[in-house]
Amino acid sequence: MTGAEILLECLKREGVEVMFGYPGGQVLPLFDKIYDSPIRFILVRHEQGAAHAADGYARATGKPGVCIATSGPGATNLVTGIANAFMDSIPMIAITGQVKTHLIGNDAFQEADVTGITRPITKHNYLVKDVKDLSRIVREAFYIASTGRPGPVLIDIPSDIQMQDAEFIWPETVEIRSYKPTYFGHPGQIKKAAKLISNSKKPLIYAGGGIITSGANLVLRELAEKIQAPVTWTLMGIGGFPANHKLSLGMLGMHGTGYANHATMESDLIIAVGARFDDRVTGRIDAFAPGAKVIHIDIDPSSISKNIKVDIPIVGDAKNILGELLEQIKKLPDTNEWLKNVDSLKKKYPLKYKDGEKIKPQYVIEQLCEATKGEAIITTEVGQNQMWAAQWYRYNHPRTFISSGGLGTMGFGFPAAMGAKLGCPDKQVIDIAGDGSIQMNIQELATCVCNKINVKVVILNNGYLGMVRQWQELFYKKRYSHTCITGPDFVKLAESFGAVGIRVTKKEDVREAIDKALSIANTVFIDFHVEPEENVYPMVPAGEAINRMIDGMA
Repeated sequence: MTGAEILLECLKREGVEVMFGYPGGQVLPLFDKIYDSPIRFILVRHEQGAAHAADGYARATGKPGVCIATSGPGATNLVTGIANAFMDSIPMIAITGQVKTHLIGNDAFQEADVTGITRPITKHNYLVKDVKDLSRIVREAFYIASTGRPGPVLIDIPSDIQMQDAEFIWPETVEIRSYKPTYFGHPGQIKKAAKLISNSKKPLIYAGGGIITSGANLVLRELAEKIQAPVTWTLMGIGGFPANHKLSLGMLGMHGTGYANHATMESDLIIAVGARFDDRVTGRIDAFAPGAKVIHIDIDPSSISKNIKVDIPIVGDAKNILGELLEQIKKLPDTNEWLKNVDSLKKKYPLKYKDGEKIKPQYVIEQLCEATKGEAIITTEVGQNQMWAAQWYRYNHPRTFISSGGLGTMGFGFPAAMGAKLGCPDKQVIDIAGDGSIQMNIQELATCVCNKINVKVVILNNGYLGMVRQWQELFYKKRYSHTCITGPDFVKLAESFGAVGIRVTKKEDVREAIDKALSIANTVFIDFHVEPEENVYPMVPAGEAINRMIDGMA
């Protein structure tokens, strides 16, 4: 087989059903073989769209997403998407073409040191120098990407390697001496954690994206119900615990619910599972949960005690450790008074907004949730639209909220929705966008229409780069420096690509427009003209403790 044929055979054996990419000179040998491949190839209109689509596919299905680009600018156009997947621990395989091996380092046409560029933003990367190594490298890449704490792996393949012949040998097993993820927690640490939980009066579970990655949502629910502890979650943890459960507190942190933030600060024990205590969650670190002991469960030992001092660290897979923890807890904590206190916090600090005659973005999300019965897969762009989607849609299942968490990448949601829809074709997939973010990868309208990827895009059109404008309003004396943004006529634009556009300017038309869009077998842009200066509340200002919130109701 040629190197290109070996690569495609490996992808087939890894169970790859769809890949996203864009051709170019240094991947021509590969694309010639893709012509006859049974794996579905989606031609995007920009390589960044390919990376985000592969990311969305991975988040929706739990399987590694695959994207392909040529050398030089093709490869560098993948970089933002790779960094996005790296920050959020998403399994992805990025395959790039490279100039011929004898030209590497000679500043050849469309040459870039992509392994050097991506080393800080990949879990691992490879430059293939011998075609005989290719099948082993691909096998290792999928193993590394999808085990332990997942992440993107890049394979850079010179064009001459793609054309060279070698005997195809499939490695049945993968053995990497320096890479041994820990899946089962230390029994002694688990016993200590169980004892601490039994003696706690005000325990609180803080769940992150690791819950979803490990498939630990059911065992997390079992633990919460057994010890009667309220559960809060990060942006990445949305869907890991049912929003409609009586123990749910919603998201915590900068734009979390007031009651989640106050409960976190008042707890005496935080059970952190698959979360990394990032700055958007903790606020001012020295003021975070001052009276709480911390149990931290995470598969990545480098995440433990990195930001917050931990009393009982447990390294391993969340699902395994929570299962062991359940068995070890013999004496249940008495949390009756604590739950009464939490209920009073919910009444005192409800999630709210000032309704009016104009269309409020929160109202649009509420109507969207009602129309879909909370069962859709929601992707988001980044900014106010993302926070409103996190706050006002009710997520009860894992892998139904797909958003750029760590990197905060504008332009992520639309191509991610494409990937999610291809991974879950029977689900309704909706991108909640701002009029700024949607313009960043709007060219993927062509990809959706050509491939009949029927996603719906809800544009919360306020004429601003909303989140930046909000900060300028609150902290920069309303000096709106370059945050007022003009956009195209989104209805005409959608129609020009062969999609459907709907414009909504009146509150009474919101639900009808949503219902109509959901019934159309095509990609639909719904352009909601919302209150221009509506803000996301509550909000913890930078450098403040998380119980020092602005609620916006004054």
